[in-house]
Amino acid sequence: MVDSDDDMNLLSTLREEEDNNILIQDPKPKEGDELKTNHYHLQSINTALLLRQLPSQGLSFQLWPAANTLVSLLDHNPSKLLFPDPSTPAAAKLRILELGSGTGLVGIAAAAVLGARVTLTDLPHVLPNLRFNAQSNASAIASNGGEIEVRQLRWGEEEDMDGLNAFDVVMASDVVYYDHLFEPLLRTVEVFVKGEVGFVMAHLRRWKKRDAVFFRKARKLFDVVVLHNDAPLPGSRIGVVVYRFTAKKAKKR
Repeated sequence: MVDSDDDMNLLSTLREEEDNNILIQDPKPKEGDELKTNHYHLQSINTALLLRQLPSQGLSFQLWPAANTLVSLLDHNPSKLLFPDPSTPAAAKLRILELGSGTGLVGIAAAAVLGARVTLTDLPHVLPNLRFNAQSNASAIASNGGEIEVRQLRWGEEEDMDGLNAFDVVMASDVVYYDHLFEPLLRTVEVFVKGEVGFVMAHLRRWKKRDAVFFRKARKLFDVVVLHNDAPLPGSRIGVVVYRFTAKKAKKR
């Protein structure tokens, strides 16, 4: 079920990419792409982020609604995501892993606002633009003590996951797209979400049945709670929802 014209356009794009099996090895900007940039002013630290998009290269090079929701919460109300108040000195730097980082907006904002050590990850062909955006915002990130690392992480691939260290929280936005990636995504989350580590995921429902399949699988592995609901987007009946996944607690006998 598609809830708006924008979602219909996205659905068409997704199917076209899936059908054509698009794989871009070297995402060099095409004419006009380098001019498609977005400025995000983070009020909490009075800093602007600059993000480059390359729409002609595919979905991973564009910004989507769920990312905006997470950035807004990080900026105005991080405690709603169960993050510590950035104004309170922490004993240790928060370690964050972002899955499917895309343009890197969420992870870069988390590093800048929370002063966190953030590892941005995505597929190999996405990394050059991801690094470009991280480097473009290096001063904003460093001003509050944040740190950024960019790494390859193909969901479900042990060789990629083995090289990553322990994290305090895992984040992602708009990653529930293709049903054939549900299992790899959930296997990846399982590796990192253990004990008190949570997976904070912002999601805009686009396909009712497909999304139901994903959450049915997820709830077999994790306890899933809703942290935040956005108001519906213009022309839509639904808004972005932010969830927190945690490892299932052993039942007491």
